Amino acid sequence: MTLSTKVQLQPIESYKNERPDPFCPGCGHTLILNHLDTALQKLQLDPTQVVLVSDIGCVGLSDQYFSTNAFHGLHGRSVAYATGIKLANPDLHVIVLMGDGGAGIGGTHIINAARRNIGVTVLVFNNFNFGMTGGGHSVTTPEGSITASTRAGNLEKPLDVCASVAVNGAGYVYRGTSFDKDLPERMAEAIEFDGFSLLDIWELCTAYFVPNNDFGRKEMLRTLDVLGVESGLIQKLEPDEYAKSLRLQGQSVVGQATLPIRAVEPQFSARLEHRFHLVMAGSAGAKIRSAAKAAGSAGVLSGLWVTQRDDYPSTVKSGHSISEIIFSPTEIHYTGIAKPDALVLFSEDGLSKVQHRLANMTNEDMLITTPEFADIPTDAHKVVLAPTKGSVRITRTNKSLLITAAALRILNLYPIEALEQAIRLFQARFAAENLPVVEASIELIP
Repeated sequence: MTLSTKVQLQPIESYKNERPDPFCPGCGHTLILNHLDTALQKLQLDPTQVVLVSDIGCVGLSDQYFSTNAFHGLHGRSVAYATGIKLANPDLHVIVLMGDGGAGIGGTHIINAARRNIGVTVLVFNNFNFGMTGGGHSVTTPEGSITASTRAGNLEKPLDVCASVAVNGAGYVYRGTSFDKDLPERMAEAIEFDGFSLLDIWELCTAYFVPNNDFGRKEMLRTLDVLGVESGLIQKLEPDEYAKSLRLQGQSVVGQATLPIRAVEPQFSARLEHRFHLVMAGSAGAKIRSAAKAAGSAGVLSGLWVTQRDDYPSTVKSGHSISEIIFSPTEIHYTGIAKPDALVLFSEDGLSKVQHRLANMTNEDMLITTPEFADIPTDAHKVVLAPTKGSVRITRTNKSLLITAAALRILNLYPIEALEQAIRLFQARFAAENLPVVEASIELIP
């Protein structure tokens, strides 16, 4: 038997438990939940394979009145949760219960689920206002409607939830009302549909929207015509369901790497006997990260465990660029650096981000920098390098490698030949111009 089997030893007469619904008299939520119960009875699904996903709002109370699995989360996020559940177990029947408030807050999640055709069923309990929080207007409130937040009449055009998901590829789209006698059949179709399905179900909020707008069943049906929106089955497509396709794709590459694995065999011997924390602080666009990557790769070539963590602004080529590198003869489980054993300072941009690190450094640590920062107060042992002493022409993009190579010579973590080999192997495109820079770095050593 499969997980999604519909065969039960005894017919299930109700998927709702014995707890009475909590909603206001005449609230459409009760009607819709009863329709959902009828739909589930029609399908006779295994309750352990049904998941009701809800968020905040009056409808968010609903899942606890069913004898199925349930997941309750943040407002507007129910479709995102449902997507994750479906991807984790494509055999589950995942049904989202959300209000028009949640549909507005989580609109992006709904659209993305529709365009992916993820196999979840979304029931939008659409009563045109935020019923739980005092009757404020929502994204579906019709123009001119009186709500707690639009006392002079709503000026906004209502969102057509069905049209929004249909144009983005939703497989099954339906609009109806809580009074429709065939709603259980439409729900059952949607739940069985192999793809994304959404039912926009119009209903009455008897606590707020009905009394504020003298609004009843006839007025609700008339609003369909006034707004000129479609009702009934609006769209039914047959694209591939996303969770199933993703699982098939995964099965086709089982045992295969989705990216090529580049094994690095040690070619040199490191001199490091304990963990070493190195921070490099410079300017974005000055190849700080590239120099750090070369230094880290050289550590791997020397048989060390290495991590690199970078910090730079979204502008990428302006502002600071910080690289934190950990070298260790044993496995590294935490990449943070509270206090560096050595700090290589390249520029004012870098200095602005590492002042607190300088303050934590002791005379057992080392600051390696250039003449313009020679007078920076620090307890760390200071080494000043003059890039102009090198026999190569200094540029914005090679200065960081020149100073890094000199710093590695001073720190003596591994042979400088490891850095040269790392450049040949992992930065081959620039090896011809970078290897002379590494060679010239010896000329900077005081």
